Amino acid sequence: MLPELERFSSSLVLDYELYPFDIAGSVAHARGLAKARLLSKAQLAAIERRLTEITPAGAALHAGRSRNDQVALDLRLYCRDAAREAVALLATLIDTLALKAEAHADWVMPGYTHLQRAQPVTVGHHLLAHAEPLLRDARRFEAAFESAGTMPLGSGALAGSTLPLARRAVARELGLRQLTQNSMDAVSDRDFALDLAFACTAASIHLSRLGEDVVLWASTEFGFVALADEIATGSSLMPQKKNPDIAELLRGRAGRSIGGFVALATVLKGLPLAYDRDLQEDKPALFGTVENVLESLGAAALLVQRLEFDRERLTAAASDPMLLATDAAEELVRSGMPFRRAHEKVGEQVRDGGFTPPWDAQTSLAKRRLNVVERAKTLRKEASGLGR
Repeated sequence: MLPELERFSSSLVLDYELYPFDIAGSVAHARGLAKARLLSKAQLAAIERRLTEITPAGAALHAGRSRNDQVALDLRLYCRDAAREAVALLATLIDTLALKAEAHADWVMPGYTHLQRAQPVTVGHHLLAHAEPLLRDARRFEAAFESAGTMPLGSGALAGSTLPLARRAVARELGLRQLTQNSMDAVSDRDFALDLAFACTAASIHLSRLGEDVVLWASTEFGFVALADEIATGSSLMPQKKNPDIAELLRGRAGRSIGGFVALATVLKGLPLAYDRDLQEDKPALFGTVENVLESLGAAALLVQRLEFDRERLTAAASDPMLLATDAAEELVRSGMPFRRAHEKVGEQVRDGGFTPPWDAQTSLAKRRLNVVERAKTLRKEASGLGR
């Protein structure tokens, strides 16, 4: 092949990401060959001792294995390791949000729909609204971990092997729960990578929403949070500026994950069975997506940990009597009025300037029993059990 085309077709720079998984897979394969009596004990010892160097026994390692099923295995092991790391980072972030929510369980603030003030909630309740989808994300990563838990080794290039390979023993060695059933599917399947990329995408979208709330809260117009110096930057021109760069980057970096997922899905769309060189492109799409979400999760935890809320600004914003219009309508319902009529009556009072709330925001919160502390404790407990 022409040198220029060799450079175009090479994936060596990215393949380094897989080397620890390739070594683990090769050791397990060698032990499987020894178990099937296709390697001697001496050859097995040589391979295990100097696997990363050329040895006389190295040639025997190619028995019953193609680059196709080798790479499929490596990528599955990579996906399981990445999913495990993401779950651990999500557990930390969920715990951080729950702790912050407990500390602000009764700090009243306005809740919003359409970015318009709607009803009173608490800071704790709002923070837990970000923790809940992250818990679902952790479950998605756990599912992605399981999705990658099938052992393709022994499928060869596409049609299996005539050798009596000890596939189940190799799977047990690698902690994989079952064997692939169709050799052509095994070398071309990247559904498990799509599962991981989707989990990364969903988590990135939720981190973006968290970042957006922080950006809004930190604005002068809202003034709900003060940004500590450790989580903000200044302006090169305007001395007074303190910018929510980390929150903005959480929002912006979601694009990387979405792009990686689309790139991976596009590579896989319409490929003929079995293996095609297009599959080499699964790695840049997946690796970038995974690296992005792992970095973002770590940054988000540090951001939340250092958020400082301004109780006075929050209370002032929540003192708007219009936030209690729904409470007033529900109070009329309690007296026997149909809700539609109650809705109309309160709406008329608001339009005429004669609306008087039935109680204050704290009473409203007490009546709705948001149970922030109890849910925060439950979330922390669930987070501590993730990945087990």
